[in-house]
Amino acid sequence: MRRVYGLFVFVPVAAAAHFAGAPATVVLFTSALAIVPAAGLLSETTEHLSAHAGPAVGGLLNATIGNAPELIIAGIALGKGLHEVVKASLVGSIVGNLLLVLGAAMLVGGLGRERQYFNRTSAQTLSGMLLLTLPALVMPAIFQLVHGGRLPFVGEARVRFGHTLEHLSLAISLVLIAVYVAGLVFSLRTHRNVLGGDAAAARIARPWPLAGAVAGLVVAGAVVGAMSAILVGSIEHASHALGLSQFFVGAFVVAIVGNAAEHFVAVAVAAKDDMDLAINISIGSSAQIALLVTPLLVLLSFVVGPSPMPLVFNGYEIAALVFATLATIGLTQDGESTWFEGVQLLAVYAVIGIVFFAA
Repeated sequence: MRRVYGLFVFVPVAAAAHFAGAPATVVLFTSALAIVPAAGLLSETTEHLSAHAGPAVGGLLNATIGNAPELIIAGIALGKGLHEVVKASLVGSIVGNLLLVLGAAMLVGGLGRERQYFNRTSAQTLSGMLLLTLPALVMPAIFQLVHGGRLPFVGEARVRFGHTLEHLSLAISLVLIAVYVAGLVFSLRTHRNVLGGDAAAARIARPWPLAGAVAGLVVAGAVVGAMSAILVGSIEHASHALGLSQFFVGAFVVAIVGNAAEHFVAVAVAAKDDMDLAINISIGSSAQIALLVTPLLVLLSFVVGPSPMPLVFNGYEIAALVFATLATIGLTQDGESTWFEGVQLLAVYAVIGIVFFAA
C-alpha cells in the first residue's frame, strides 16, 4: 500500500496539465494516476475508522466521501442541461457498484478461500433498500408511457415532459430522501449492534487515532474529487477521438472514475477477508446514490440549469437497474460468497456494457 503513495506526485502534474491546456490524453492519464494513491489512502483510513466504529459506519463514511465527486460532476452537468448524461452516470454508478465492485471483491477475496462470510442481515437490509427504490425510479417512466408519452432515446439531449411529471419527480425525490434518513437511523442507531458487525480492531493491531483517520479520509476524498473532476473534463474530448457515445461515457467511464475510491477500497478489504466492509461499501454506495444523490440532483435541477430534471430513464437504464439489483439480491441472501459468484456478477456487468456500447 505504501508504495502507491509515491504516485501522489501526479496530483500537481495533473493540475498543471489541466490548467496549461495540455492535450486531453495527457490530462486523462495523469489524473487517473493521481487517483490511485488517493484511493489507497482512502482504503487505509477506512479500515482504521472501522476499527473504531465498525464496518457499517466505516462503509457509510467511505461511500459518502467517495460519492462526493459524483455529486459535484453531475451538478456541473446539470448546469449545462445535460440531463441524460447525468442520469446515465447515476445508473452507471449504481450498476457499477453492484456488479463491478461487488463482483471484483467477491472474486479477489474468494481466491484461495473456499468461501467468505458476511452479515446477512446487513446485506439484506441494504439490498432491500435498493429493491424498494426501483418503483421510485421506474414509475415516472411508466407514468409517461401511460399518458401517451415516450421514453427518451439513447443520447437524446432533452424530451419535454410537462410540469406534472416534474412535480411528480420532486415528490418522489422527497420520499427517497426520507427513506434514506430513516435507513441511517435504523442501521446506525436502533439496530447498530445487529447491522454493524464486529469492529475491525481485531484485524488492526494499532489503529490510528480517530481524529487522524477522519482527517486522512477527508484529505483523500478531496484529492479524489478534484482529480476526478479534471479527469472527467478531459474524457469528453478523448471520447470523440475514440468514437464513444456520451451515453456510454456517462454510464461507464464517468461512473467508474467518479467511484474509483469505492472500487479500490472494497476489493482491497475483500482481499483481507473483510467482506462485511466490502458489502457495506459496494451495496451501501449504490443505495446512497439511489436514495440520496439522485433525489438531491433532482432538487438541484429546479434551481440550476435550463429546466428541472424528471426521473425518467430510458429503457436500457431501467433494465440495467432491475437486473443489477436482482442479481445482487440473489447472490447475497445467504450471507456467504465465493469467487465464482464474483465472476457471475462481472459477467452481468460485461453484458450490460456490451449492450450500452452498441446503443
